[in-house]
Amino acid sequence: MPTRRPVSPLLPIFLVVAVDVLGMTLILPLLPFYTERLGASPTVVGALISVYALCQLIAGPFLGRLSDRIGRRPVLLASQVGTFIGFIVLGLASQIWLIFLSRMIDGGTAGNLTIAQAYISDVTKPENRAKAFAIIGIAFGFGFMVGPGISGYLAGFSYVYPIIAAAALSATSILCTYFLLPRHESAHAANQENPGPGGRRLSLIEWGAYKKFFVDPKIRRLLLQWFLFAFSFSTFMSEFALFAERRYSWHGRPFGVQEVGYVFAFMGLLGIIMQGGMVGRMVKWFGERKLVRIGFLTSAIGYAAIGFTYRIGGLLGVMAFSSIGGAGLRPALTSIITQQADRREQGVVIGLTQSLTSIAQIGAPLIAGAMITHHLLTLWAVWAGFVAFLALFL
Repeated sequence: MPTRRPVSPLLPIFLVVAVDVLGMTLILPLLPFYTERLGASPTVVGALISVYALCQLIAGPFLGRLSDRIGRRPVLLASQVGTFIGFIVLGLASQIWLIFLSRMIDGGTAGNLTIAQAYISDVTKPENRAKAFAIIGIAFGFGFMVGPGISGYLAGFSYVYPIIAAAALSATSILCTYFLLPRHESAHAANQENPGPGGRRLSLIEWGAYKKFFVDPKIRRLLLQWFLFAFSFSTFMSEFALFAERRYSWHGRPFGVQEVGYVFAFMGLLGIIMQGGMVGRMVKWFGERKLVRIGFLTSAIGYAAIGFTYRIGGLLGVMAFSSIGGAGLRPALTSIITQQADRREQGVVIGLTQSLTSIAQIGAPLIAGAMITHHLLTLWAVWAGFVAFLALFL
């Protein structure tokens, strides 16, 4: 009688993250227009993203430490419930302050990606980690491919419909976590002697313990690269919708939710193709460090070049170039950073990268929003490219 092949421990986390990201990407092309309709400027839209990131920065280390202590699964469930409540508040919002409240609730419980990364570190060997982290990229690619397109279609009927769909998907992700993720995963006592396979985490105020990672020049450069990656990406993503509204037209009318959604779907399709089979091969061909350099170079050129496009064909061509070249950047850089840390401190490093991401997402959208408000459209794109280019010197 043939034996059944064991199910990969990464399969449940992939399904959980994919459904969760799908719900998030339903909101991504909608939120700027949804907020703008209530009278908000691009600067206010940037502030919405900054508030979310600030709440995530404060709550993220606490959620990470809690997941070390009681396991990934219960904390992931609590985080997903917060996302669900945030969507409900967003759907009921009739004033801008309610939108801010919804983002604060979501940001204050936003530990999904960090906990997923910790889970991957728990169950994979170092030499397989870049490929394993690529499942986060696949999940994002899937979400970007399907979610924005659905959002654009539903927004044609009502701006509330994509939010209802996002809330339904959020509820589905809660069920996926509850029924699919093993109950015994990563449950361990988080202390100095037995931090568990994912490593321990620090609170936001324990700066002394974080300091040693910045004293080591090798890991300091990597962490600064991560910050620059997050800053350039956040600059682009936070205001692209409002940039596109002011720069491009389709059938004689400015870009709206539908058109932006389809552009994001195109990006997601490229991400699926690259993350699904090419990242592992690219790591073998070039090595992780060279892949990071290629990723920063193509991102820098791609972001800046978008500022000089005026038609949809040029936009899609530049995005294809940037997406293909930068597909391996995030997983390769994540893998290199975690390998520089002792296994007992991988949780600290993962939490630190998430904190750096949140700091980048606090500052970048405010700068980007101010540029779009003052109609500095080309400068906005060149600025995003310049920040990515800085990482090449590291």
